Amino acid sequence: MNDDELIASVARGDDRALRELYARHARWIATRLRSMLPASDVEDVLQETFVAVWRGSGGYRPAGNGGGWLWGIARRRAALWLRQRGPAALSVPPEFEPGDDGPDPADLAAWRADLRDAVAALGPPGSPEREVVRLLYIEDRTVTEVAAAMGTPEGTVKSRAYRARRLLWSALRGGSTANGGAR
Repeated sequence: MNDDELIASVARGDDRALRELYARHARWIATRLRSMLPASDVEDVLQETFVAVWRGSGGYRPAGNGGGWLWGIARRRAALWLRQRGPAALSVPPEFEPGDDGPDPADLAAWRADLRDAVAALGPPGSPEREVVRLLYIEDRTVTEVAAAMGTPEGTVKSRAYRARRLLWSALRGGSTANGGAR
C-alpha cells in the first residue's frame, strides 16, 4: 500500500495501517525533529504526531505527498510543544552545545541577547510584523490562513513577512532597524 492508501485505512480505524505509517516515517521525522527540539522531547512529540495522524486522518486529502502531510503535523506538534515549554525549551545551535571544549558562556549569552534584540526589532508583541512571523514561522500556518486570521489580504501578509525578514536580518547583522534597516 502507498501512503495515501495507508492514511485512508487509518481513517477507517485500521491500527495496522497506523503501525505501517509509523514504521515507514517515524525514523526520518524523529531525525528532523531533533534539529528543532531538545533530544529528550523528540519521542514525546513523535508520539503526539502519530496520535494526531490517527485523529486527523479522516480529513486527509491525497492531493500531495503523504509524507509531507505527516511532516506538517509533526512541525505543528513541535511548535506547540515549544510554545507550551516557553523560551527556555528552544534548542541551542550546535556550535553552542556544551561538550568537552564547551562554548564560552559569554558567547552563549551574546547569542541569546542578539536573538532577543532581533525579535524586539519586529516591534511589540501583537505588532503586524511580529504577528506574521509568529503565525507563519512558529505556528507554521499558510499565507491564506494568516490572512484570514489577521483579516488582511494575502499580499499584505507577504509584504509584512518580507519586511519582518529584513528587520530580523538587519538586527542580526547589527544594523539599524529603523524603517526596515539599511536598504
